[in-house]
Amino acid sequence: MTTLVTGATGVVGGAVVRHLIREGHALRALVRHRAVPGVEAVEGDVLDYRSMVKACQGADLVFHIAGVNRMCDADPSQMFAVNVDGTRNMVRACRAAGVGRLVYTSSAATVGEPKGSVGTEDTVHRGSFNSNYERSKYVAEQVLVTEAGDLDFVIVNPSSVQGPGRSTGTGKLILDAVNGRLPFLVDTRLSIVDIDDCARGHLLAAERGARGRRYILNSSSLTIREALALLGEVLGRPLRTRYLPAPLVMAAAALVSVPFQMGRRRAPICPEMVRTLRHGHIYDGSRAGMELGLQYTPAADTLRNLIEWAVGQGLVVR
Repeated sequence: MTTLVTGATGVVGGAVVRHLIREGHALRALVRHRAVPGVEAVEGDVLDYRSMVKACQGADLVFHIAGVNRMCDADPSQMFAVNVDGTRNMVRACRAAGVGRLVYTSSAATVGEPKGSVGTEDTVHRGSFNSNYERSKYVAEQVLVTEAGDLDFVIVNPSSVQGPGRSTGTGKLILDAVNGRLPFLVDTRLSIVDIDDCARGHLLAAERGARGRRYILNSSSLTIREALALLGEVLGRPLRTRYLPAPLVMAAAALVSVPFQMGRRRAPICPEMVRTLRHGHIYDGSRAGMELGLQYTPAADTLRNLIEWAVGQGLVVR
């Protein structure tokens, strides 16, 4: 069986590739520049439909993992293009090439649970978006469902992916807290999925997922205080920070982001980032456990693996 992976050079895509190689898949990766060791490379881009069709030819299974996950962009149009138009191109390419099954990597954020509630695959979206990223992935999911036709697809919705290799997004937030670079935080809740749990969830969705069904991948939900306590145990020292009222942080973020927006540059902090933190997330990943057989890693082990990797990379000083 030939399997195509997009986004193979990313954190999630790289983990999925490692697991696929371990299981003996004949692998092909859509790449723009970098080669992926042990994988047949097909040059192309998710925004180039013809290259997508070429990559999909002869593939029985496709993992569409490529995407852009950023906040505070002065211009989010590229993120929407990759996440939405790239998904449309992939669905159409899969149909044109006769692909057997598509596993689409979305985000748990697309379930749109109201603040303080537990998000599940059946949650009715609240109708508003905390960030451009959340909106782009939500729209991409709608595009997938609309364009799919007779294509067999499954959606996986990972929460915040953590573990070795993750140094951006919430991973950067964690590393900044460990390194004492976060003088203040917003009191909130986090939902995380271990990087290997996420990869296994992708493979299990391909093998056992019901057609057209979505699966939240979430190992643990915990407060930011609980997360810092676990990190302190790993490091053998307490992590101290101040918790400021969210409206105060929102006002500061709005003020800081103005000159970056005017200069068409990405700000280090902005209102959509604070909105996302303030909202917090609690997800229920039990469907993947019950229907796919996915077993989750405890949060303490995930954070320990992340810190040990970060220490080895010189990103954290114990």
